[in-house]
Amino acid sequence: MNIKLPHLPLFFGLILTILFISPTDGFSYINDSAEMQTRVAGTVVDTDNEPLPGVNVTVRGKIVGTSTDSDGNFQLTINQDPPLTLVFSIVGFQTQEVEITSANRTDLRITMEEQTIMGQDIVVSASRVEESILEAPVTIEKLDVLNIRNTATDDYYKALSNLKGVDMTTSSINFQIVNSRGFNSTGNTRMVQLIDGMDTQAPALNFPIGNLNGPNVLDVESMEFIPGAASALYGPNAFNGILLINSKDPFQYQGLSAMVKTGINHLDGNTNVGEPADPQSMYDAAFRYARAFNNKFAFKLNFAYSQADDWRGTQINTDKNDNLQGNLSVNPAFDGVHTYGDDGSFNIRLLAINPAIRQQLAAALTAQTGIPQSQTEQYVGSLPSQPVNRTGYAENFLVDYGAENLKVNTALHYRITDQVEASYTLNYGYGTSVYTGAQRYSLKNFNVTQHKLELNGDNFTIKGYGTFEDSGDSYIADFVGFSVNEQATPNSTWFGTYGTVFAGGLLQAAAQAQGGDPTYNAATVQAILSNPSLVSQFHMAARSTADANRFAPGSSQFNTAVENAQSDVIPNGALFDDSSKFYHAEGQYDFKNEIDFMSLQIGASFRQYQLRSNGTIFDDADGGVDINEWGAYLQASRALAEDRIKLTGSLRYDKNENFDGQFSPRISSVFTVAPNHNIRASFQTGFRNPTTQGQYIDLNVITARLLGGLPQFAEKYSITENAYTFGSVQNFTNDLLETGTPDISLLEPFTSFDRVKPEQIQAYEIGYKAIIAERLFFDAAYYYNIYNDFITQIRVRKASGPFTGDPVNDQAVIGSLLSGDFTNTYQIYTNNDNQVEAQGAVVGLNYTTPSGYRLGFNYNWNKLITDDLGTFQYDFNTPEHKINVTFGNRKLVDNFGFNISYRWQDEFRWESSFVNTDVAAVSTIDAQINYAIPQYNASIKLGGSNLTNEQYVLNGGGPELGAIYYVSLTFDQLFR
Repeated sequence: MNIKLPHLPLFFGLILTILFISPTDGFSYINDSAEMQTRVAGTVVDTDNEPLPGVNVTVRGKIVGTSTDSDGNFQLTINQDPPLTLVFSIVGFQTQEVEITSANRTDLRITMEEQTIMGQDIVVSASRVEESILEAPVTIEKLDVLNIRNTATDDYYKALSNLKGVDMTTSSINFQIVNSRGFNSTGNTRMVQLIDGMDTQAPALNFPIGNLNGPNVLDVESMEFIPGAASALYGPNAFNGILLINSKDPFQYQGLSAMVKTGINHLDGNTNVGEPADPQSMYDAAFRYARAFNNKFAFKLNFAYSQADDWRGTQINTDKNDNLQGNLSVNPAFDGVHTYGDDGSFNIRLLAINPAIRQQLAAALTAQTGIPQSQTEQYVGSLPSQPVNRTGYAENFLVDYGAENLKVNTALHYRITDQVEASYTLNYGYGTSVYTGAQRYSLKNFNVTQHKLELNGDNFTIKGYGTFEDSGDSYIADFVGFSVNEQATPNSTWFGTYGTVFAGGLLQAAAQAQGGDPTYNAATVQAILSNPSLVSQFHMAARSTADANRFAPGSSQFNTAVENAQSDVIPNGALFDDSSKFYHAEGQYDFKNEIDFMSLQIGASFRQYQLRSNGTIFDDADGGVDINEWGAYLQASRALAEDRIKLTGSLRYDKNENFDGQFSPRISSVFTVAPNHNIRASFQTGFRNPTTQGQYIDLNVITARLLGGLPQFAEKYSITENAYTFGSVQNFTNDLLETGTPDISLLEPFTSFDRVKPEQIQAYEIGYKAIIAERLFFDAAYYYNIYNDFITQIRVRKASGPFTGDPVNDQAVIGSLLSGDFTNTYQIYTNNDNQVEAQGAVVGLNYTTPSGYRLGFNYNWNKLITDDLGTFQYDFNTPEHKINVTFGNRKLVDNFGFNISYRWQDEFRWESSFVNTDVAAVSTIDAQINYAIPQYNASIKLGGSNLTNEQYVLNGGGPELGAIYYVSLTFDQLFR
């Protein structure tokens, strides 16, 4: 493992933690002083009279609290005269409240009963205040610490895919992205993911980074997921939903825990597409330690490391350019989904049109054949209008599959008073992964660090944090393939050789048809070019000759070329050089202590992005680019009709310095039709700002140049001059290949560009939640979304000049349109003026039997209503139908439990700038069995993901996923 040293703030945070791990006399003032007025101590047990460790003991109306130790004992001193109320809570048991009326109560004995009624979980994400999930005004899902512990998936983050309304994409074995309600992507900028209140998006590209720097499984307390718009409370980009991951509080979860896990993947690997021949080992280890001192100071330290052989991109025989093949038996413009170096088509007709190049190739052909150049030049001049790509290399030779992830998380908490708590949090993630975006990116030795300072009270919170990323040795795999080819044979030489050999084939076939006479005859040449079998042979011979100096994969020449490509930054090499960051500050105040007839909250936030890619991603080579945005919100709610109706209204205003300000209102209601039966309805508008990519990207991706949607980029590259929509160029090219005659009327000029602006949504939702017979939890919802100013990208291609009517000029212009790369093809962010509509529904059932069996089922339906997509790319990328089923019992018999989950999703169409393809239907089964060893506070878990090893992909251009079988051993001092 080659780990680079992180920057100094990381070491500062670790040193602070280490200093506090060993308490010294310096903390002796934190003791039971005379000002402490109420002392409480006791024991918490279950109904079998067994002690319950890890029970949270808090004081209502204060932040002060503690947790029970391994023997179920607790003690607490509170700066308050009695009476006061203690709240006892732990996941899986019914919460209890006990009133304390004496100043010295040390004999409490609390018996807690297991919670068998579903739907009683408390959530905070729906309204940013605590409420029952049954009473939340929007659809919300939650996984608590028991769900996480008992998930059948090999990683807890992947368990999100079992929730209703969740869509998941996979770029790597350690990199997943979640989404909901359509418009899915591998770098989903329409979702917000918060870990302990910190936005986990990558500062440069704005999509969440999954769990690459989040808490390990030992430190996760819960995950809450809201599908659908949430801009009214969470601001820009909380457009398709929000995910909150909450780690364990060191005051409430104390002690030592550790986990080791090993497994295998790549069973029955297909070596023909680059998969390993034998199963590969996987390793995962995690550690957590937390301790509190006198209920005033607490800390925790987490460490996790995982290593695996990554999933492969195996579609090396799937062609992204099959529309350029025509009637040939081979496609000279083959561009494999997972082959690189074959990007960027060159039309060999350009060799014939350019007089200097035509003469040069003819001279070479004359030297080979002895035929006069006056004759050979005519054969070169007859090269057909056919795009050609270079021969690419399979992904497995260019991408680093040594997936690893190191995570360090730490937190220091100090209770200034019983009402106010200050904390510092550090999250650090380092590793190697693969990301599928506009291309396949090998994220090698990257790191992301977050620092947070927070002040929490009973009715307020103030926090500030920064996110810092370092691209490490990350690179674009396509660039490496391109560079290897270029180092072997420069493009100009390779395509020149290709054209010469093709023209030679024409000459030889013509001479044979003419009884050995090589004299150029237009009719004879046209007849030969009309024979697909002969033309295919010419292309194969031309490629074979041009590839004569090609580096063999794995050879020393090849390896040296790869190293050369990875030794410099874009555009001279394949490496990124990114150290972008963002800073965020926010605060919220709840007027619950001042107002009792209604609930009222206000909040505000400020964020600054600092783009520092040094010109490798953005147009930021001259000192970087800063982007400021701020927002504020107000939310009020009130219960009416004897608490049977709850109305909530929210209003938020946000301003980004590059765009007009945006208002985001939300109105919701919850109507209790009967006890435990609630109908909810909501309407909200939301928005998302164009991402930093959407504003400032200026990236050569070989086949095109990706451009931000601000006016300066359209002006910089003059993309409205002699430009045509890419779709019309494709239609023109296909027609030309089929008929041999150019039809200029098929070309659609691109003459004006509208700068990108925020996208708007109007979201309607109605739902019903109920607890039936205290065993069945039912939840159903329907949504209808209307999108305006839909942010999309449009691709255009520039011609070498205008059409003038002059045959020679127009032929050159046509030739320039038939070949495309980053020099004449641009993909720029903009908005679609058409209104886009989508709808969907979810239904979920969770049933618990008296003996502890739990059965869960949910069905998900998502549908894009708008079918007139025009030339814009929408990327709905979501299966219309999905089903999830779970079944398990965490206490089937003493110390033994199990869990099984089944997932199915329909086939669907995936569209992206990387690839447009159909994704086949997916059906998988995950399962686990676990055995507890109470005397050692340990448990063993044996399981597998995708048990049947039916290989599948979740997204276009993604890797092929197979089975993972694993076994883990967990030790936890709070084991129960």
